[in-house]
Amino acid sequence: MSLNSVRHRRSLGFAAVAAAALAASVLSPGVASAASSGVTLPPVHAGFDYQIGGAYTPPAGVDVVSRDHTDSPAAGKYNICYVNAFQAQPGSEDDWGSNLLLHDANGDVVYDDNWGEALLDVSTAAKQKAVAAKVDAWIDDCASKGFNAVEPDNFDSYTRSGKLLTKAEAQAYIKLLSAHAHEKGLAIAQKNTSQLSANRVANGLDFAIAEECGTYDECGDYTDYFGDHVIVIEYTAKGLTKACSGWGDELSIVRRDLDVSPAGSKGYVRETC
Repeated sequence: MSLNSVRHRRSLGFAAVAAAALAASVLSPGVASAASSGVTLPPVHAGFDYQIGGAYTPPAGVDVVSRDHTDSPAAGKYNICYVNAFQAQPGSEDDWGSNLLLHDANGDVVYDDNWGEALLDVSTAAKQKAVAAKVDAWIDDCASKGFNAVEPDNFDSYTRSGKLLTKAEAQAYIKLLSAHAHEKGLAIAQKNTSQLSANRVANGLDFAIAEECGTYDECGDYTDYFGDHVIVIEYTAKGLTKACSGWGDELSIVRRDLDVSPAGSKGYVRETC
């Protein structure tokens, strides 16, 4: 999970909401369309819950849920499968092997200091394919479990790489993931990285999941290219107010606590417009 601005309602039932959203979608060129990739997008302006910190029974009115790939999808909902695709989970460096971790000029592993996550090395085509092979296995699990879409996090890790990675390399890598997700019948999200939204068609990305776009006045940077197919997660009361004020009638918006804690645990926060 990554948090920085450059990185980082009434329920109709999932089937009815999805059908209405797809039937009503008349999108301009460059804006996401389910028909463009043959996959089903999340219903727009739907109740959303972000459960990547642990699964629990979705609250009333929720039609779309995002959960970690190690969890199972929520019954009767549109389910998004979270994978940390550009960084290693804390303490899991050995699962990747040293050759797939990004190293600086001194030979030290490069970390996202905010989350203690080692950056994966996608600097060459060979390494992109090697990293993608592991993430593709997670995507396969997502599909076999019955998820509808995949959320590859830390697309913007190149901005935290000390210029060791480039946006071109990040995009070359995510194209491998989007192609594989589509082969498995899954939609795929652009996670954050608003500066690359204009390239969403070339990158094969179907919808957006934007952290704190209300807080940083970035929601329009996503809607310009993804239309209403944008899911917003805020982490402060002020951010939620801004997101709801500007986009509450159009986008799926939720406030969660920073640790995305499961319901019933200490620190749990979930609010909507």
